[in-house]
Amino acid sequence: MKSLLLRAACAAALMLPAAAQAGEEHQHAGCLDEICSMEALFQSGAAAGASTGAPAEFTGTDALRLGTWGFDIAGMDRSVSPGDDFFRYANGLYLDATEIPSDRTRWGSFDMLAQLSENRLQTLIHDISAGQHAEGSDEAKIAALYTSFLDEARVNALGAQPLMPLIEQIRAADTREALAAYQGRTAGGFGRSLTGTAVFGDSRNPDVYAAYLFQGGIGLPDRDYYLSDRYAEQKAAYEAYVGRILSLIGWDNPAEAAADIVAYETRLAEAQWTRVESRDRDKTYNPMTRAELVAQAPGFDWEAFFDAASLDHVDRFVVTQNTAFPRLAAIYAETPVETLQAWQAFHTADQAAPYLSQDFVDANWEFRSRTLAGQPEPRSREKRAIAFADGAMGEALGRLYVARWFPPESKAQMETLVANLREAMANRIRGLEWMSDETKQRALEKLEKFGVKIGYPDRWRDYSPLEVRADDLFGNQTRSMAYEWERQAARVGQPIDEVEWGMTPQTVNAYYSPVQNEIVFPAAILQPPFFDPEADPAVNYGGIGGVIGHEIGHGFDDQGRKSNGDGLLQEWWTEEDEARFEAQAQRLGAQFDAYEPLPGYNVQGGLTMGENIGDLAGVTLALEGYRISLDGRDSPVLDGFTGDQRVMLGWAQVWRGKYRDAAMQQMVATNPHSPPQFRVIGPLRNIDAWYEAFGVQPGERYYVPPAERVRIW
Repeated sequence: MKSLLLRAACAAALMLPAAAQAGEEHQHAGCLDEICSMEALFQSGAAAGASTGAPAEFTGTDALRLGTWGFDIAGMDRSVSPGDDFFRYANGLYLDATEIPSDRTRWGSFDMLAQLSENRLQTLIHDISAGQHAEGSDEAKIAALYTSFLDEARVNALGAQPLMPLIEQIRAADTREALAAYQGRTAGGFGRSLTGTAVFGDSRNPDVYAAYLFQGGIGLPDRDYYLSDRYAEQKAAYEAYVGRILSLIGWDNPAEAAADIVAYETRLAEAQWTRVESRDRDKTYNPMTRAELVAQAPGFDWEAFFDAASLDHVDRFVVTQNTAFPRLAAIYAETPVETLQAWQAFHTADQAAPYLSQDFVDANWEFRSRTLAGQPEPRSREKRAIAFADGAMGEALGRLYVARWFPPESKAQMETLVANLREAMANRIRGLEWMSDETKQRALEKLEKFGVKIGYPDRWRDYSPLEVRADDLFGNQTRSMAYEWERQAARVGQPIDEVEWGMTPQTVNAYYSPVQNEIVFPAAILQPPFFDPEADPAVNYGGIGGVIGHEIGHGFDDQGRKSNGDGLLQEWWTEEDEARFEAQAQRLGAQFDAYEPLPGYNVQGGLTMGENIGDLAGVTLALEGYRISLDGRDSPVLDGFTGDQRVMLGWAQVWRGKYRDAAMQQMVATNPHSPPQFRVIGPLRNIDAWYEAFGVQPGERYYVPPAERVRIW
């Protein structure tokens, strides 16, 4: 299993295994949106006020402005009552006109913005590739990464050859002890392990880094894909895919080995915690020494694993799903070595497939993207080459990105917005009826200590240790993974790097870190529809203001609230206040449990709890922040919409988008974020101002009586 790095959202998280996603959410209590590749911002050149449906391709690098004051009025469906479906009221005609591009599994505001970011990176990389650069410079390495991925003829001529030394190592590892050592090497390379390994800030000693261990071993998106009948087709397709990959590497009896691998992973899935259980930051903080872990989970050679993972200098680990580890180790000890070898060979080849010949690429895409997520066509090699260079040297590209596309004025305006949203949160805390004065004071102290990062880091990553060659795609990816993991492993026990970011500037996302008690907003999200310096301020508050409020809210959601202002995981609430908070949170969870984006596929209120609380805080604070910004002045009416209405429409516009059915099925099973329509409807129906602004009455679909509305922050 891949090591988990300090990335939120995301990471880039939709396609990570269950343990990986649990790790990301554990470290970053919340990010705004979590997608595998958040590509997309088109520019249509539409007339002011025209609907901006999504074309199949967008090749521009200039941000899109919506309507005459920042909102796409023509995209509304005013035949729908706001109380019956506010998501469609605000976005319905846009949704009707929008088609998901054939190389995507979803399309919406985030995707449009990320496409813009991708286009800009393409421009940068093309410019770099056309120039002359000093050997060893960041620019020379970026050009070499890009060239190595585009050299399809060479990659196809090599076939499986680059992978075979690893496969031979697996064949030679004919004992469980030798295979445990191989799994340790996968922390910084291709392959899978019984445990995910990561380096994060220590939740109970937030000044230093600690090594974390997460349950692992499975190749499908979640344990439910093995255990629930609703995913039986995907499980069967997975077994066929495993056999196909094993055939491509010349493994003996691939069909039989595939059946054994899936049976083994099914046993592992049965032993794992659910995603809801894995969210609890108290229950997942279980520090152990090596000796304690060996004693608790015998059957797996932990010493060989840690030494091979470059963790030989570490004696203390935070074990997350601690009660699963003895069961996982016992299953490993009971499984034939031949099955374990085949399992490791498959996962090594599966993860390496995008950097091998076309037969591997096709097999991997057909299962991972088409079968599991419903994507009709693969992304072009050009787009994948850009993503590859970005993944390997993201901060080097980010440095060039912000120099060209991030004006200083945006940062200054963001600082004003953040200040108003912080004031709004302080006002909300002081006015809470359900919280005692004692806890209020501590909450205000935590808010006062919030760190804020906007745009880009003050110090850029040093990529000088990374070796890159223009004729070695497989080697470039191998060395990139090793470079990143060695950098992470070496910092265990070392002081936290306060300057480092968990996202690159060109990432369309934002996050809150409970250990560092900070909110972070990369440059790429600070543009329409989230933020436009020339737009109506109310729409900006509904967009980027809602984002700021969302991230502030994560500091006080059901898990983020457990850390104090110094990032220390400890109890700082009174028992009575905690009980009142939990009662409200459970009511919110019950509301989301009832939402059904596809027939038979309900949102998991327990899994999405933190994000739902963040969204409720986001809209609430956006409204109050906008009112603070008026400084006593009356809000203008634009095209018949009041200021409060425009804030809520701005929030709805941020989330407009649609998913393919398979992608939505995967989302409700694995993603801690709710589907977009319920990120709009879910919080608004609990806010009194929504009812007042749009005249929502009893009898409408999403009406909630005042006494039953969830009121947290």
